[in-house]
Amino acid sequence: MLAIVGIAIFPMAHANDELQTAIATAAPDAIVDVTPGVHHVHLLLDKPITLNGQPGAVLDGDGSGDVVRIRTSGVTVRNLTIRNSGRDLTAMNAGVYVEKGVADVTIDHNRIEDILFGVYLDGPQRVRVTANVITGIASLRVPDRGDGIHLWNDADCVISGNDISGTRDGIYDYVSHDDRIENNHIHQVRYGVHQMYAKREVLQNNVGSYNVGGLALMSSDHLRVIGNHLSHNYSYGILFNYVTYSDISDNEVRDTAGEPGADGRAIDGGEGKALFVYNSEFNKIHRNLLADSSIGVHITAGAQDNSVYNNVFLNNRTQVKYVQNVAEEWSLHGVGNYWSNYLGWDLDDDGYGDVPYRPNDGVDILLWKYSDARVLMSSPAITLLRYVQRSFPVFTPPNIQDSHPLMRPPAQWREYINAKRN
Repeated sequence: MLAIVGIAIFPMAHANDELQTAIATAAPDAIVDVTPGVHHVHLLLDKPITLNGQPGAVLDGDGSGDVVRIRTSGVTVRNLTIRNSGRDLTAMNAGVYVEKGVADVTIDHNRIEDILFGVYLDGPQRVRVTANVITGIASLRVPDRGDGIHLWNDADCVISGNDISGTRDGIYDYVSHDDRIENNHIHQVRYGVHQMYAKREVLQNNVGSYNVGGLALMSSDHLRVIGNHLSHNYSYGILFNYVTYSDISDNEVRDTAGEPGADGRAIDGGEGKALFVYNSEFNKIHRNLLADSSIGVHITAGAQDNSVYNNVFLNNRTQVKYVQNVAEEWSLHGVGNYWSNYLGWDLDDDGYGDVPYRPNDGVDILLWKYSDARVLMSSPAITLLRYVQRSFPVFTPPNIQDSHPLMRPPAQWREYINAKRN
């Protein structure tokens, strides 16, 4: 078997010291081919080279430290199985660890498994992590696991096309800016993408399923959250916690059923929220499908001044849970939202309902604030209170109103809706 180092060609056996020697003697910008077989190594890449695995090449860390550590710019690691890192959360043991100050690194088409952190980016720039399959250590409790891809204080990175499962969070993005997180498939983790203190990030076309939360976005601004597909997550599809000035559009969020019990099924009464908007302001929420969930959207804790229009609220048990004291209009420039339970009419046939849609009344708000009042649900007093509110709107507390509800859903979601009806 041969290894190619720069323009030189020389024999390289399976022995681990020969792999280490090949890397140590490689010229800058060389390609080092890793031969098939299991190499028990802890590699330090401190020069710009490409580490390329031949079919069947495995780097095994034997349960300690990082398997591959990248200390310089211009490194590529591709086509390898990388496995069996250490389990020290304090040391942040990883399959691939990229150090501070590094730039222009590519980690591509690897299988990274049985690791604490899959890829740890500790402050680099312009790193591409693409088309990797990353799985965590299933025997560890979720709090004791690392993240599939962990980004800290990085910029202009691309995280694309990865399949991540069995870690703590799929992608954790902290104190970063101008990254793109796109086309990843994340499943069976806590949060698919967990983002904090991020700016100008793009989260696009990711698929998240069977996680506690699909996307958990916190203390961030100027995000673009576009075209993600989030289904069968338990607590929420997307959480916005103190997110401002962001564009949330064209996302499919459905079948958010509630927290799972020991048998994996949703706990009775558990609230699965397609969107949970907490203390978030000045965002545009439009052209999203929010469907078949316990709650379509939950708004609370000062979340206001958001533009909510041209969305589809389809067959959620509670379309909107709004727990605030400020009235909000959910339409923009005469365009409202589509509500599957809207019972109004359109006499002038302009495509918009002639009667405003109000998803909640005072009874709903009373029951949300004072849960013990649920014992009165079937009483004549509740029936009378609902009648008074409908007849005398002055008694209705501040709430959501859609003055221009859509009679037909936006075209992009009609095929989905027709399939559900059939």
